[in-house]
Parts: sequence; structure tokens; C-alpha cells
Amino acid sequence: PQLRRSISCTTRAARKNETNGVEYFFVTVEDFARMRDAGELLEWATVHTDTSYGTPRKPVEDALAAGQDIILEIDYQGARTVRCALGRKAVLVFIAPPAWDELESRLVGRETESPEAVRMRLNTARREIAHMDLFEYVIVNHKVKEATDELEAILVAEGCRAARVDRDGLVRTLLESGS
Repeated sequence: PQLRRSISCTTRAARKNETNGVEYFFVTVEDFARMRDAGELLEWATVHTDTSYGTPRKPVEDALAAGQDIILEIDYQGARTVRCALGRKAVLVFIAPPAWDELESRLVGRETESPEAVRMRLNTARREIAHMDLFEYVIVNHKVKEATDELEAILVAEGCRAARVDRDGLVRTLLESGS
């Protein structure tokens, strides 16, 4: 219940069945530049040569301040920026395809992009995979249910890290319950 998903903004057009504010915030190039220049984006990048993506800063900061975990769907450039901005508060998880031909099959099977766009995404995927060592965890996405279970296990384990536990609150609770 304390897990949230960040909604990125993008300058690309919505695909059929995508809703503004659900999958992405679809913004103009000018609005994206304004947000970037005003420091409203935690991270941003231009990918696929002409499309920009970014993570609005405020929802991430609000979630963290409320003690919630928040998932960002970002590339390696964004992960590097978030690591610099948030330090070890950020836990970086790389979601990898089980095999190259499976990735290609999934991209083609979506039927949302031209063959040229699929080639561009595959080239981007090669760069992403080459930067996998930036991440603490790797989940191989054979099946969505298994990948989800692995992500949940990472969230549970990270929540138990000594550095993340409210030690003073825990000690108080233990002493109060023992008296």
C-alpha cells in the first residue's frame, strides 16, 4: 500500500490506448524545456534521437517525505542522475529481457511502432544493457508474475536494511512493550 509509481512526462505522442496522466504526461517540447529549465524534473533525457522523457521531481519528493516507496521507470542515464540526486535512498533495479530474440519479438508483437522505431529501440536496448553494472539488482523478465515477485522481494529486503530502519523508534517500541 505504501508503494507508488511515478508517472514520467514525455514529448512523444500518445499511442492508441494511452491516457494522459496514466501511462505518461504527454507534454509539448516547449513545456518539457520549461520544466527542465525550472528544475521541476528530477531526471531527464532525450532518447531515440528526438523524444524527451523526464521524471517530475515533486511527486517523488512528496512520496519519500511520506515514507512511501516510489518506482521510477527510467533508463540508465536517469538512474545515474537519480543516484547523484538521492544517493543511497535510490535502489536501482535493472529489468532485463530473458533473451535478445525475445525482446525483439515483444517489441514487434506490440504492434505500436514502425520497423524503423523497433530498430531504434533495439539499439537503445544495447546501450542500456551495456550499463547494467550501474544497478544493484537485475531482474530477468521471463514472466511478469515472477518479475513482480522478485521486485517485491527486493522491496522487502531493502526495507529491512539497518540503514533504513528507524532505530530510535524501534528501541522505544521494544522497551515500551517490555515494561
